[in-house]
Amino acid sequence: MAFAQKPRRKKKITTRAKKRDPLFVDGSRPRPMYVDYKDVELLKKLVNRHGKIVGRRKTGCTAVSQHAISAAVKRARFMGLLSYTGD
Repeated sequence: MAFAQKPRRKKKITTRAKKRDPLFVDGSRPRPMYVDYKDVELLKKLVNRHGKIVGRRKTGCTAVSQHAISAAVKRARFMGLLSYTGD
């Protein structure tokens, strides 16, 4: 008994659009990489509603800018500008 094979479907190739780094200015990385810890509006965009720092995959940051973001968020929390927990 021979079984009939189903015709194979081509796999769709999906490409994700690369997210833009929120810290880049005019498409270039600021040097030295520094995020102002007093800029609470920017930092709130990079922290989720539970108060956790959002990862690189979601924000589209490079590793260097993610390190600067995490340092700025921690500094702002210590100074009392951001809360450690969510609202």
